[in-house]
Amino acid sequence: MQSTAATPQEYLASLPEDRKAAMQKLRDTIVAHLPEGFKEGMGYGMLCWAVPHSVYPAGYHCDPKTPLPFLSIASQKNFIALYHMGLYADKAINDWFVAEYPKHVKNKLDMGKGCVRFKNVSLIPYELIGQLVAKMTMQEWIERYESTLKKG
Repeated sequence: MQSTAATPQEYLASLPEDRKAAMQKLRDTIVAHLPEGFKEGMGYGMLCWAVPHSVYPAGYHCDPKTPLPFLSIASQKNFIALYHMGLYADKAINDWFVAEYPKHVKNKLDMGKGCVRFKNVSLIPYELIGQLVAKMTMQEWIERYESTLKKG
């Protein structure tokens, strides 16, 4: 079920007790490592970081009223999810993450195109996630996004 929280603080406060600490630590990790410029907020019922309209007025092509999304985290029914557009849009970042993951966590990587799922919250590799979110600046994400749009 998608959250109706209006702010990141409201979202975190609404989480079940067994998820609050892990989600707060994940948020803190992202905030500490994310390059400058991304704006934290809520999007699609998740905590998200996006390129603000003041920097990228065109917004997200699917809904131009929405800032260009980059990174989101959510507490889903059976897992915590990290959605990172760099994993989806940049093969080098994806390959790096897939190669590094086993060095941090012994269980199998549960990953979709841009989504990493953590079923066991005690096995979230915060240090690796910090490295991941630091890998792409806002300008690099805008350039990658625009080059991908032009191909389509």
